[in-house]
Amino acid sequence: MTRQFTQGAFLPGGEQPVMAWQHLDQAADRETNIGSRKNAVRADQVRQARQDGGRFSPRTLSDREMLAVSWLAPVLVVLAWEGLSGIGYINPQILPSPSAVLGTALTLISNGTLPEHLGYSLLRATVGFAIGGGIGFVLGVLVGFSRIAEAALDRSIQMIRAIPFLALLPLVIIWFGVDETGKIFLVSLGVMFPIYINTVLGIRQVDPKLLELAQVTGLSVRQRITRIILPGAMPSILTGVRYALAVAWLALVIAETIATTKGIGFLAMDAREFLQTNVIVLTIVIYAAIGVFADGLARFLEKRLLAWHPNYAIGENR
Repeated sequence: MTRQFTQGAFLPGGEQPVMAWQHLDQAADRETNIGSRKNAVRADQVRQARQDGGRFSPRTLSDREMLAVSWLAPVLVVLAWEGLSGIGYINPQILPSPSAVLGTALTLISNGTLPEHLGYSLLRATVGFAIGGGIGFVLGVLVGFSRIAEAALDRSIQMIRAIPFLALLPLVIIWFGVDETGKIFLVSLGVMFPIYINTVLGIRQVDPKLLELAQVTGLSVRQRITRIILPGAMPSILTGVRYALAVAWLALVIAETIATTKGIGFLAMDAREFLQTNVIVLTIVIYAAIGVFADGLARFLEKRLLAWHPNYAIGENR
């Protein structure tokens, strides 16, 4: 049963009348004060945790520490390789030791053989990458912006992309002979596709809300392309560049199997004829080193061109 308090109701002992709503207000005030104190305590705890700097969270590594970690596995592999070769577990005729490969490299550098062959390979890769990358970017922009261009070009490009490099070698020799043009053609063809595909994807994945905002703010078509679409597509385009750098050297290895007397690929093929495994391993190491350098160059471009992007900020610890 609910008690009704009226204006004439007195408490025992003749005290002043107490209304029900007064009791309810006092109880509510007490609960509010308790809740406020609890919230204040929680806020103090959160503030203290932030001031502690995440005492119990894992420490982020600096760029130098991350670089050291990235080289840890290769260094351990080389040390194990050298150790197993030193105790005679690995036959040097099958796989020479790292020290033997280093000695071969110093010999070829001193007599000028290695710089000459490396120079030819770098020239072919650079020219082929510039030509193929430029063509892939232009085609990617056309197809990315125009559905008509996509209908006219994309199917044919995808058909050509599916053809293996080795299948093209006979035709390349017939078309261009054995001079530099055929080798540069193969490198350009291999580089074109990754940049083309990633350029198209980057343009198509730009946030439509940004384009709507650009239209509302009155940006011209040129300003939309230069300020929104291309910057928004840049992460995908640079991903294509990184992949294309690797494909360029893969295509170059195949291209340098064509009748030639210069290049790292020729150096490896010539060493195979004389069973010089130390030279063969050296050429493999050179390709790997060039790949690491090219990937580092691509990462540097990402940090410079995408400094506005939180995932590519310069000096960011990962």
